[in-house]
Amino acid sequence: MKAIIQKIGYDYDIDIVELEIPNDHIHMVIRGIPKQSPSDVMQIVKSITAREFFRIYPEIKRKYFWGGKSWTQSFFVETIGNATEDVIRKYVQDQLIELDRKEINSEQLDLF
Repeated sequence: MKAIIQKIGYDYDIDIVELEIPNDHIHMVIRGIPKQSPSDVMQIVKSITAREFFRIYPEIKRKYFWGGKSWTQSFFVETIGNATEDVIRKYVQDQLIELDRKEINSEQLDLF
């Protein structure tokens, strides 16, 4: 998925500064141009990643995505204003580390 998103960035002149993909969502820091709205960027990323992912893994689409959709319609976009770019980039970089830490420290319930 990372390679697909990075190629989209290259093809569509979207500067993807940071990219982390936990299990069920994606964190990105994107440097955009003023004439390209955040919703347009998300539409490009979501539509092309879904199409390319299902082209590469058609069996997954048939088995798990019978409705043909891999993304929900929602997304969250925040412009950098209350924090520096470095702070936001560090947050994105640390997402997988934070998930690993939570998983290690969580207690699994026993079945029996």
